[in-house]
Amino acid sequence: MNSYLLPLLAVIIGVIIAFLTKKQNSIYTKLLLSFSGAFLLALTLFDLLPEVYHHLDAKQTGLYIMCGILLQIILEFFSKGAEHGHVHIHKDDTEFPWLLFVSLCIHSFLEGFPIHQHNDMVYGVLIHKIPIAILITAFLLKSSYSKFQIISFLVIFAAMTPLGTFISNHSSVMVNYVDVINAIVIGIFLHISTTILFESSEGHKFNLSKLVAICFGILIAYFI
Repeated sequence: MNSYLLPLLAVIIGVIIAFLTKKQNSIYTKLLLSFSGAFLLALTLFDLLPEVYHHLDAKQTGLYIMCGILLQIILEFFSKGAEHGHVHIHKDDTEFPWLLFVSLCIHSFLEGFPIHQHNDMVYGVLIHKIPIAILITAFLLKSSYSKFQIISFLVIFAAMTPLGTFISNHSSVMVNYVDVINAIVIGIFLHISTTILFESSEGHKFNLSKLVAICFGILIAYFI
């Protein structure tokens, strides 16, 4: 049940924090983003990657992982990097951001697939989604979109990861493709988490607080 509830809870927590702080670029959000990037990357390397290589041919696995990286690059062309903390919505825009919405939903849907076999991955998705939900909610609140549009955006976005988990658990068609999809998701996770970590050092300056957050994320993932 946690596999379905925790990703939903992550979005709810993010929305609440955004409402309370009214900020999208606070130092705490940046630290949480750095922590989440390290935590997600570590869980992917510790748990998900060895499992996929165990079930698939090594060269095929590498190919699927590269496909996941390329897919995430394509999605970010439309989302402008919202999956790792970059949300670009102009205050005067009244037209619903369909490209951002669809790309985020595809990303969220796919990240739900590896949760059914790897219970620890749900915590990686949980920590990853909280800062993203904070940033998305903060920007939506500052936009000119209607309340109905904002609520619809957040509700559907929150539901996509549990939907991916549900389909991977209950669809007989997906049984033969779970490892392939997981390999693709590894590529997505690798791209997002490394991008977060590379961007966490602004101007390539040493930042002790972010380094501590990153190390903390790796350690927690290791001991889970």
